[in-house]
Amino acid sequence: MRVLHDPELERLLDGLHARSDGQVAALRRYETERTKQTPMGEVKAFLSDKLVALDRDKAQFCYQLCRATNARRIVEIGTSFGVSTLYLAAAVRDNVRAGGGGGVVIGTEYEPDKASAARAHFAEAGLSGFIDLREGDLRETLKQIQGPVDFMLVDIWIGMARPALELVTPHLKPGAIVICDNTERYRNEYADYFAFLEQSGFRTMTLPFDGGLEMSVRCQP
Repeated sequence: MRVLHDPELERLLDGLHARSDGQVAALRRYETERTKQTPMGEVKAFLSDKLVALDRDKAQFCYQLCRATNARRIVEIGTSFGVSTLYLAAAVRDNVRAGGGGGVVIGTEYEPDKASAARAHFAEAGLSGFIDLREGDLRETLKQIQGPVDFMLVDIWIGMARPALELVTPHLKPGAIVICDNTERYRNEYADYFAFLEQSGFRTMTLPFDGGLEMSVRCQP
């Protein structure tokens, strides 16, 4: 059963998910073979054409959460080619259609080529009007966030997960949901992220999706 009830968007996403799924084996192999001494330039070159998209079931789950909570202001950490952004923007669009008002997904992407590809996908889906994609270092691009944030998705280099959450947390409304990918697969690497969740008044649990999906709720302002 389809979640989005938007045939054109679903066709676009089918193609993007297929492309992303086809890259998984190469990504896993490279991750296993590379070492701490591998030059960062080499790593970036390898990843330049990789979608690294959020799994379809996880993205659908995020869409459902945003619809259930009537999320209107969403922050996404790590847009890449914009696959998960499309789900989030579709949720905002559908919430606006159902209840009026406005809404936006604030996306973040460091790589210019990926940001350009993402914008093309947003335009193809007719969702550009619901997305504010901020290109560059998120430690700069997320300094200004007006209004309370209802939902946040973290799917980025692990080392940037905590800095991103630290920047956005003051803007999260009580009850806001934060989703972070692969927290079971990389439990040790996420130690700083979990430490911040604990000291900042979040309630959190790891959901049994592939690799683990952390669902955290902001319980104190």
